[in-house]
Amino acid sequence: MHNIRKITQDLYYVGASDRRLALFENVYPIPRGVSYNSYVLLDEKNVILDTADAAIGQQFFENVEAALNGRTLDYLVVNHMEPDHCALIEDLLLRHPTVTIVTNAKAATMIRQFFTFDLDSHLHIVKEGDNLTTGRHTLTFVNAPMVHWPEVMVTYDTTDKILFSADAFGTFGALNGNIFADEVHFDRDWLDDARRYLVNIVGKYGPQIQSILKKAAGLDIQMICPLHGPIWRQDLGYLIDKYDLWSRYQPEEQGVLIVYGSIYGHTAAVAEKMASLLAEHGVKNIAMYDVSHTDVSYLVSEAFRFSHIVLASSTYNNGIFTPMENLLMDLKAHNLQNRTVAIIENGSWAPVSGKLMRTLVEEMKGMTFAGDTLTIKSAMKEEQLPALQQLADTLVATIQ
Repeated sequence: MHNIRKITQDLYYVGASDRRLALFENVYPIPRGVSYNSYVLLDEKNVILDTADAAIGQQFFENVEAALNGRTLDYLVVNHMEPDHCALIEDLLLRHPTVTIVTNAKAATMIRQFFTFDLDSHLHIVKEGDNLTTGRHTLTFVNAPMVHWPEVMVTYDTTDKILFSADAFGTFGALNGNIFADEVHFDRDWLDDARRYLVNIVGKYGPQIQSILKKAAGLDIQMICPLHGPIWRQDLGYLIDKYDLWSRYQPEEQGVLIVYGSIYGHTAAVAEKMASLLAEHGVKNIAMYDVSHTDVSYLVSEAFRFSHIVLASSTYNNGIFTPMENLLMDLKAHNLQNRTVAIIENGSWAPVSGKLMRTLVEEMKGMTFAGDTLTIKSAMKEEQLPALQQLADTLVATIQ
């Protein structure tokens, strides 16, 4: 049974959701699933904008045929060649052998890498600023390299002012019937997944995101149709502002993220005490995570959200406790910048985790340290409370 939604007079949603996939890109947990969005534009010439993942292939093709309703499919626009959006290209050609594939030269190279069909007999290469007129609609193509693959482009419908944004402005999470962001409680139910999606997948490429935001600013955009998550037709500035903050590596919120790596609970106890001291100082926005029990993708997302970070780690094998070290390497890989960091180390005979954590943080841009590293040997004693209090005072003094 088909399951399509009408977006505008000419545009239909023909994607579907996958609630069975556990790991997006086989690495990021998606307990709420994910949607694979695809769109059919009906005109004198009919267009599909991207296909979908093979996991939803049957539903996708039922949706496409229902939207076309016997019409000829003339064009397939390929904005992004990642397999969750391109896996069904060859199957689509088997069903519609006269279709023309509209994409850029880099994407065409990737099509040849993924598939073996005769691409040249179907291919129409476009460059930045090229137009494709389908009748009432004119589509303009804009390059968006490294958001988040080098071949990515976005497509702008100059007639209805719709931006088909590829992976930009997407989010984790399956669609529950409501395909529009204004049909859901986005801030409550979707924002965390949108942030985790952006910063983990594209966070490394902040300058490239800034580039596409500048290009988008020159367009009259009335609707954003991403390849994952809800469609935006109202309050577009809300999401664009979030992308602007995240891609400039500016904190979204003033507050403190406390992440601890504890083996037998003593380092955890110091972290808990730090949270209490901050709360006593009136800090309301505090989040705390055990790095051993939280997937790193959530911690990276939270680090992008908060202005201040407390890293508390045991020393392990003369190094940083392994899960904490993995987090710091991920934060560095995702280009985290412009945060205030406090460091607490623990070690029963040779505490060195603090020095090593500080070295990794120093390799990130724009990072400021709140006070000196606080060293705990095995378990914190009463006489060390003033030092912990001073560290909390230093953090509070820098929170706006």
